[in-house]
Amino acid sequence: MKEKNLKVAIVYNEPHPEMYKIPSKKEETIDFELYFEVEKITPMEEYELMAKRLNKSGFNAYTLNIKDNIFSFIEDFKKNKPDVVFNFVEIYKDKPYLEMNVVSLYELLGVAYTGAPPMALANCQNKQLAKRILSSAGILTPRFTFFDKSQKSYKHNLNYPLIVKPAFEDASVGIENSAIVSDDKALKKRIEFVFEHFKQPALCEEFIDGRELNVAVLGDENPVALPISEIDFSQMPDHLYNIVSYQAKWDPFHEAYHKTIPICPAKLPKKIELKAKEVAVKTFKIMGVRDYARIDMRLSKDNKLYVLEVNPNPDLTEDAGFMRSAKAAGYSYVKTLKKIIELAYKRGKQTRTFSQTF
Repeated sequence: MKEKNLKVAIVYNEPHPEMYKIPSKKEETIDFELYFEVEKITPMEEYELMAKRLNKSGFNAYTLNIKDNIFSFIEDFKKNKPDVVFNFVEIYKDKPYLEMNVVSLYELLGVAYTGAPPMALANCQNKQLAKRILSSAGILTPRFTFFDKSQKSYKHNLNYPLIVKPAFEDASVGIENSAIVSDDKALKKRIEFVFEHFKQPALCEEFIDGRELNVAVLGDENPVALPISEIDFSQMPDHLYNIVSYQAKWDPFHEAYHKTIPICPAKLPKKIELKAKEVAVKTFKIMGVRDYARIDMRLSKDNKLYVLEVNPNPDLTEDAGFMRSAKAAGYSYVKTLKKIIELAYKRGKQTRTFSQTF
């Protein structure tokens, strides 16, 4: 079979697609200048467009929304026998930690799939564990502490300001302006907010004031860092902290969405650029992610690089951060998707060949 004729199942999980409607807010009511156009396209439409683009380039691609029903994937797999699953399942039954279980099913079925394996997904999602793994390998991360139960006071030896995060979320869930605290009273309030609203422990880490860098990494056995993207906070108003909050990522009607402006390639001294890429590739390998990932960092005012997050399987929509870096590296949208598919297919072939020797 020629690789260009591969059957690719674009698998995702949107259990309530009927909830996606054109926003009711009117752009005229916004009291700040829009930097980005307010998108009206739904995630389902994004995946359909991806399939169309892949089909035009020679693949046999189709989409599958499993809608919180893993048996729908199993039935489709038996019926269509895709050569590669392009895995976009992020949350299953509203539980982020079940992402690794879905990928484990791919492993059991012996299907080639894109992106991170189960253990890497689990380790990256557990923010405390990820920081410990990276620190043990000499990767710098902000100093932190961890609270998993309510206390009268939350003692620590960290320096304010701190940022308080839900310990097991991703996609900036729980990261908002009020997540940054400057005293014990505010810390207590935010930790207990995380306990109540997210039903999980709170990770508290020192807030690193500095430049925010996103380093996309592409590859498997020989990963390569792509041109670095920087989030420009120069337009951020005084009442908002310089962070990429949940609102900055996902709410097109929030001011932070339009004041966190990506610059790619980032304008960095060559020495720092090379160091950031080196740290990103090392982090990619240590955490066991593969094919594509985004490593988020802060460059402090004294030019130290702190890894904030490791993002396996980041957003691949055409205007998202990973694709921005890929474009700067000379990869078109379809070429990037093709590269990721081919990495998964090659890995799957090697696995099948190896298993047949036993």
